[in-house]
Amino acid sequence: MIPVNSLKKGMTIVLDDILHRVIEHQHVKPGKGPAFVRTKLKRMDSGAVIDRTFRSSEKVDQAIVTSKPMEYIYRDGDSLYFMDKDTYEQVPVAIDVAGEGAEYLPENCAVSFIMHGDTIVDVELPDTVQVTVARTDPGVKGDTAQGGSKPATTSTGLVVQVPLFLNEGEAIIVNIKTGKYLKRA
Repeated sequence: MIPVNSLKKGMTIVLDDILHRVIEHQHVKPGKGPAFVRTKLKRMDSGAVIDRTFRSSEKVDQAIVTSKPMEYIYRDGDSLYFMDKDTYEQVPVAIDVAGEGAEYLPENCAVSFIMHGDTIVDVELPDTVQVTVARTDPGVKGDTAQGGSKPATTSTGLVVQVPLFLNEGEAIIVNIKTGKYLKRA
C-alpha cells in the first residue's frame, strides 16, 4: 500500500481488483477543508479513462508491472503478432490491447509489453516510426510556394498528409500519437 500523495504519472495501481494506470494527478490543498488528490486513471482492461478523487490520507495498492522488449512482426485480422527477441517465441495480441497507434507500426518495429504477472496489460509503442510513402500524387515543380500538403498512403496502409515535394518511395517519420508527418527520414 502506498499513500495517494506519492502517485506519479505512469504508475499502475489496483482499484476494485482492476488495474489502472495514472494518467494525471494533482494534489489540491483548498483554503478550507482537508487536502485531496485528484487523478485521471486509465482502466487497463477496457481503456476507459475515469476521474477519481482521493482524500490525502488514503492509501492504494501499487501493482507490480514489468516491461519486456518485443518486436512487431505482422498483423493477421484483429491480432498483432510480436516476437520475443530472446526466445523467438511469437505472441499474438488483440489490436485493442495495443491501442490506436498500432495501425502505424511497420514490420520489425521495437515495442515493450507491460506485464502484470503473465498477463499483457499494455503495449508501449514508440513515439515515432519510419514508414515509406507507397502511393501519392507526384509533386509538381513550383507547387511548394504555399507550403500545402497532399495525402499519401504509407507502407502500413494508412493515409498521412505530407508536403507537396514528397514522392513515392521516400522514407518519412510519422508521430504515432498524432498520426502526423514530422520529417523526411
